[in-house]
Amino acid sequence: MNLLRTKSIEQSMADADEPGRRLKRSLSSWDLMIMGVAVAVGAGIFSVGAKAAANFAGPAVTVSFAVAAVTCALAIMCYAEFATAIPVAGSAYVFTYATMGEVLAWIIGWNLILELFTAAAVIAKYWGIYLSKVFALTGLDVPASVSLGGVEVYWGALLIVAVFTMLLVLGTKLSARVGNVFTLIKVAVVLFVIIVGFTYVKFENYSPFVPASEPAAAGGSADVLKQSFFGFLTGAVPAQYGTLGVFAGAALVFFAFIGFDVVATSAEEVKNPQKTLPRGIFGGLAVVTVLYILVSLALTGMVSYTELAQAKNPTLTTAFEAVGNTDAAKIIAFGSLIGLTTVIMVLLMGLARVVLAMSRDGLLPRSLSKTSDKRSTPVRLQIICGAAVALVAGLTEVDLLEEMINIGTLSAFVMVSLGILVLRKKRPDLKPAFRVPFGKVLPVVSAALCLYLMTNLAVQTWIFFAIWLVIGLVIYFAYGQRHSRLNEKFAEARVAVNGAGADEEVLAKI
Repeated sequence: MNLLRTKSIEQSMADADEPGRRLKRSLSSWDLMIMGVAVAVGAGIFSVGAKAAANFAGPAVTVSFAVAAVTCALAIMCYAEFATAIPVAGSAYVFTYATMGEVLAWIIGWNLILELFTAAAVIAKYWGIYLSKVFALTGLDVPASVSLGGVEVYWGALLIVAVFTMLLVLGTKLSARVGNVFTLIKVAVVLFVIIVGFTYVKFENYSPFVPASEPAAAGGSADVLKQSFFGFLTGAVPAQYGTLGVFAGAALVFFAFIGFDVVATSAEEVKNPQKTLPRGIFGGLAVVTVLYILVSLALTGMVSYTELAQAKNPTLTTAFEAVGNTDAAKIIAFGSLIGLTTVIMVLLMGLARVVLAMSRDGLLPRSLSKTSDKRSTPVRLQIICGAAVALVAGLTEVDLLEEMINIGTLSAFVMVSLGILVLRKKRPDLKPAFRVPFGKVLPVVSAALCLYLMTNLAVQTWIFFAIWLVIGLVIYFAYGQRHSRLNEKFAEARVAVNGAGADEEVLAKI
């Protein structure tokens, strides 16, 4: 059993062109850039920054966003180099398969499913809740959930997932056009919030910029599970603010950058990927970073971080209410709703593309990778993914697993960053259109930063993550390893080699 067998780049390219399982190249640099903005700029821009400022970083949440942006940028550079060398669907899963072997590729693919599925379900549920808030602001009392047979059903989540699943079935280009319209609207809302917010800024609220570290409020034994994994390993007393608080804030706001890896999953549907992918990915990241930093500056300048900390769930709305502008709440609620809409669409597409790549390779049932002859979209798979997300979002408390999104993404970032070093060593003949600068330095720094941010996540998140990995490995050894197309080719080669009486070492070169 060769668990570290790799799949050649040439074979990945050939599989992507297999009749009945291929995708249509229809996306431009603009589409990709908008896609990156669409999936990153969601309700998080109105809430996650406020939480990080209130509980971890204070006004230095701006630095937290910068650290998260740099970490994301370094990882995205590695994604861009891989994607221009192997422009097929599957993102980090495909890249790991080509460099580090099948079992590690499975783990990364499994983690990407965790990231995309959980994110889509969590955000779909939030969409339904925000929809009820928008109705309330217009004077209509429409509950976010209804009780059916004793079960709370979040009807908004079911609705939005169904709509975008249908759009994605009809075609990637069509859904991208719809997403473009929604994205431009929500960027306009964010700019409006920034401009209005800066009119209330008081510079004394920025002092102290990095608040002094202080012990976190005690909450009993549960604190052990909620403290950072780094603090648990080092035995540090749970604290907030200070320098470590800035990095803890970065780990939290990293959630706001999740999605740029999803853009790489669309590599197989991009026109001229060697040029289009880098432009689209980095253009989107630049826009998002500027928006996040401006929002965080407006937020912490409007009100003191200590005032935000007094709120149970601080958001940007909290800041506007504190300065007496309650009308802004309506704009923010509308912006949050529009923001979440496009995020759900891109996540559903990314989830289907990762599963498509894994099923092409036989690690998941091959029937899932069939695409429509008419529309060149994975109709069956997209509907299955949409139905699963809708059920979990509509019927469970999936929002409790919010941090699982971060750890799934960061683990993929670590593997892709290290995979670049392996790719360059194994295939020096490749000349991707984009290469990460400064040789080995930036990929190593990227992996180290991502790993450090992972350790800033809660202990309970790591426990859930470990359980997820165990479940994934059980599925791999029970099904994926035996049904792998690479395993079949390896077995055929072994028979041929043994039949010819050749040395077993020849197998290692296959």
